[in-house]
Amino acid sequence: MVLKESESELEAGDVAPSFELEGADGETYTLESFEDNEALLVVFTCNHCPYAKAKFDLLNELAAEHEDVAVVGINPNDAEEYPEDSFENMQELVEDGTIAYDAYLYDNTQAVATAYGAVCTPDPFLFENDGEEFRLVYQGRLDDALDPDDEATRFHIREAIDAVLAGEDVDLEWEPSQGCSIKWKDS
Repeated sequence: MVLKESESELEAGDVAPSFELEGADGETYTLESFEDNEALLVVFTCNHCPYAKAKFDLLNELAAEHEDVAVVGINPNDAEEYPEDSFENMQELVEDGTIAYDAYLYDNTQAVATAYGAVCTPDPFLFENDGEEFRLVYQGRLDDALDPDDEATRFHIREAIDAVLAGEDVDLEWEPSQGCSIKWKDS
Protein backbone atom coordinates (compact mmCIF):
# COMPACT_ATOMS: atom_id res chain seq x y z
CA MET A 1 0.00 0.00 0.00
CA VAL A 2 1.40 3.37 -1.05
CA LEU A 3 -0.11 6.37 0.74
CA LYS A 4 -0.75 9.30 -1.61
CA GLU A 5 -2.30 12.75 -1.34
CA SER A 6 -4.58 14.09 -4.05
CA GLU A 7 -2.99 16.57 -6.42
CA SER A 8 -5.42 17.17 -9.27
CA GLU A 9 -4.67 19.75 -11.91
CA LEU A 10 -8.35 20.70 -12.11
CA GLU A 11 -9.10 24.11 -10.64
CA ALA A 12 -12.21 25.81 -9.32
CA GLY A 13 -14.61 26.50 -12.17
CA ASP A 14 -13.17 23.84 -14.49
CA VAL A 15 -15.70 21.76 -16.41
CA ALA A 16 -15.99 18.11 -15.42
CA PRO A 17 -14.15 15.91 -17.94
CA SER A 18 -16.64 13.78 -19.83
CA PHE A 19 -16.86 10.02 -19.50
CA GLU A 20 -18.80 6.99 -20.66
CA LEU A 21 -18.40 4.13 -18.19
CA GLU A 22 -20.15 0.90 -17.30
CA GLY A 23 -21.77 0.78 -13.90
CA ALA A 24 -21.83 -2.17 -11.54
CA ASP A 25 -25.59 -2.25 -12.23
CA GLY A 26 -24.96 -3.01 -15.92
CA GLU A 27 -26.00 0.46 -17.12
CA THR A 28 -23.72 2.85 -19.03
CA TYR A 29 -23.29 6.31 -17.51
CA THR A 30 -22.14 9.69 -18.84
CA LEU A 31 -22.18 13.17 -17.29
CA GLU A 32 -25.57 13.64 -18.96
CA SER A 33 -26.91 10.78 -16.83
CA PHE A 34 -26.74 13.16 -13.87
CA GLU A 35 -27.84 16.43 -15.52
CA ASP A 36 -31.01 16.65 -13.41
CA ASN A 37 -28.92 16.95 -10.23
CA GLU A 38 -27.78 20.25 -8.72
CA ALA A 39 -24.42 18.73 -7.88
CA LEU A 40 -22.27 15.76 -8.82
CA LEU A 41 -19.80 14.20 -6.39
CA VAL A 42 -17.29 12.04 -8.27
CA VAL A 43 -15.09 9.95 -5.99
CA PHE A 44 -12.28 7.81 -7.35
CA THR A 45 -12.37 4.80 -5.09
CA CYS A 46 -11.96 1.04 -5.13
CA ASN A 47 -12.96 -2.17 -3.41
CA HIS A 48 -9.84 -3.03 -1.42
CA CYS A 49 -8.09 0.10 -0.11
CA PRO A 50 -8.66 0.57 3.65
CA TYR A 51 -8.86 4.36 3.18
CA ALA A 52 -11.57 3.97 0.52
CA LYS A 53 -13.47 1.31 2.47
CA ALA A 54 -13.52 3.60 5.52
CA LYS A 55 -15.56 6.12 3.46
CA PHE A 56 -18.17 3.70 2.04
CA ASP A 57 -20.68 4.51 4.79
CA LEU A 58 -20.23 8.29 4.45
CA LEU A 59 -20.74 8.13 0.68
CA ASN A 60 -23.79 5.89 1.11
CA GLU A 61 -25.24 8.40 3.61
CA LEU A 62 -24.62 11.32 1.24
CA ALA A 63 -26.37 9.47 -1.60
CA ALA A 64 -29.35 8.67 0.65
CA GLU A 65 -29.60 12.17 2.19
CA HIS A 66 -29.39 14.31 -0.93
CA GLU A 67 -31.84 13.80 -3.80
CA ASP A 68 -30.25 16.70 -5.69
CA VAL A 69 -26.68 15.38 -5.46
CA ALA A 70 -25.48 12.42 -7.52
CA VAL A 71 -22.81 10.44 -5.65
CA VAL A 72 -20.71 8.52 -8.17
CA GLY A 73 -17.85 6.20 -7.32
CA ILE A 74 -15.34 5.40 -10.05
CA ASN A 75 -12.93 2.48 -9.68
CA PRO A 76 -9.84 3.03 -11.86
CA ASN A 77 -7.58 0.33 -10.39
CA ASP A 78 -5.81 -2.34 -12.43
CA ALA A 79 -7.88 -5.41 -11.61
CA GLU A 80 -5.36 -7.77 -13.21
CA GLU A 81 -2.76 -6.85 -10.59
CA TYR A 82 -5.35 -6.20 -7.86
CA PRO A 83 -8.12 -8.80 -8.34
CA GLU A 84 -10.11 -7.47 -5.37
CA ASP A 85 -10.85 -4.43 -7.54
CA SER A 86 -12.48 -6.46 -10.32
CA PHE A 87 -15.76 -5.45 -11.90
CA GLU A 88 -17.33 -8.63 -10.53
CA ASN A 89 -16.35 -7.62 -6.98
CA MET A 90 -17.78 -4.15 -7.63
CA GLN A 91 -21.06 -5.81 -8.61
CA GLU A 92 -21.05 -7.90 -5.42
CA LEU A 93 -20.51 -4.82 -3.24
CA VAL A 94 -23.45 -3.09 -4.91
CA GLU A 95 -25.68 -6.17 -4.78
CA ASP A 96 -25.05 -6.79 -1.07
CA GLY A 97 -25.60 -3.11 -0.20
CA THR A 98 -22.04 -2.37 0.94
CA ILE A 99 -21.98 0.32 -1.74
CA ALA A 100 -25.22 2.22 -2.29
CA TYR A 101 -24.06 5.25 -4.28
CA ASP A 102 -26.10 6.58 -7.18
CA ALA A 103 -23.61 4.78 -9.44
CA TYR A 104 -20.42 2.76 -9.06
CA LEU A 105 -18.50 2.87 -12.35
CA TYR A 106 -15.53 0.97 -13.75
CA ASP A 107 -12.74 2.97 -15.42
CA ASN A 108 -11.11 -0.04 -17.08
CA THR A 109 -8.89 2.07 -19.36
CA GLN A 110 -7.99 4.53 -16.57
CA ALA A 111 -8.61 7.38 -19.01
CA VAL A 112 -11.17 9.05 -16.75
CA ALA A 113 -8.90 8.98 -13.69
CA THR A 114 -6.16 10.48 -15.85
CA ALA A 115 -8.47 13.22 -17.19
CA TYR A 116 -9.49 14.19 -13.64
CA GLY A 117 -5.94 14.01 -12.33
CA ALA A 118 -6.95 11.52 -9.65
CA VAL A 119 -4.07 9.91 -7.77
CA CYS A 120 -5.48 8.18 -4.70
CA THR A 121 -8.49 6.34 -3.31
CA PRO A 122 -10.60 8.07 -2.22
CA ASP A 123 -10.09 11.17 -4.37
CA PRO A 124 -13.29 13.31 -4.38
CA PHE A 125 -14.38 16.03 -6.81
CA LEU A 126 -17.58 18.05 -6.23
CA PHE A 127 -19.15 19.76 -9.23
CA GLU A 128 -22.04 22.22 -9.34
CA ASN A 129 -24.51 22.06 -12.21
CA ASP A 130 -24.63 25.58 -13.68
CA GLY A 131 -27.46 24.61 -16.03
CA GLU A 132 -25.10 23.93 -18.91
CA GLU A 133 -22.18 22.00 -17.44
CA PHE A 134 -20.81 20.61 -14.21
CA ARG A 135 -18.14 22.97 -12.82
CA LEU A 136 -15.66 22.09 -10.08
CA VAL A 137 -16.39 23.77 -6.75
CA TYR A 138 -14.39 21.55 -4.36
CA GLN A 139 -11.63 18.97 -4.56
CA GLY A 140 -10.17 17.65 -1.35
CA ARG A 141 -10.77 15.47 1.63
CA LEU A 142 -14.19 14.13 2.51
CA ASP A 143 -13.64 14.63 6.23
CA ASP A 144 -10.87 15.08 8.81
CA ALA A 145 -10.46 11.35 9.55
CA LEU A 146 -7.33 10.76 7.52
CA ASP A 147 -6.51 7.34 8.95
CA PRO A 148 -9.03 4.54 8.29
CA ASP A 149 -9.42 3.93 12.03
CA ASP A 150 -9.98 7.61 12.91
CA GLU A 151 -13.42 9.01 13.81
CA ALA A 152 -14.35 12.10 11.79
CA THR A 153 -15.18 15.32 13.66
CA ARG A 154 -15.53 17.56 10.59
CA PHE A 155 -17.12 16.63 7.27
CA HIS A 156 -15.65 18.92 4.60
CA ILE A 157 -17.77 17.36 1.87
CA ARG A 158 -21.02 17.98 3.78
CA GLU A 159 -20.04 21.64 4.18
CA ALA A 160 -19.31 21.89 0.45
CA ILE A 161 -22.55 20.16 -0.56
CA ASP A 162 -24.60 22.31 1.83
CA ALA A 163 -23.08 25.46 0.31
CA VAL A 164 -23.88 24.33 -3.25
CA LEU A 165 -27.46 23.41 -2.37
CA ALA A 166 -27.91 26.77 -0.62
CA GLY A 167 -26.69 28.60 -3.73
CA GLU A 168 -23.57 29.82 -1.94
CA ASP A 169 -19.89 29.71 -2.86
CA VAL A 170 -17.95 26.82 -1.38
CA ASP A 171 -15.62 28.59 1.04
CA LEU A 172 -13.31 25.74 2.05
CA GLU A 173 -9.57 25.35 1.84
CA TRP A 174 -8.84 22.49 -0.55
CA GLU A 175 -6.86 20.21 1.72
CA PRO A 176 -5.73 17.09 -0.13
CA SER A 177 -7.46 13.80 0.33
CA GLN A 178 -5.23 10.87 1.10
CA GLY A 179 -5.42 7.16 0.56
CA CYS A 180 -3.88 4.31 -1.37
CA SER A 181 -2.32 5.22 -4.69
CA ILE A 182 -4.33 4.40 -7.78
CA LYS A 183 -3.04 1.11 -9.13
CA TRP A 184 -1.99 2.13 -12.64
CA LYS A 185 -1.56 -0.37 -15.43
CA ASP A 186 1.92 -0.79 -16.86
CA SER A 187 2.08 1.05 -20.15
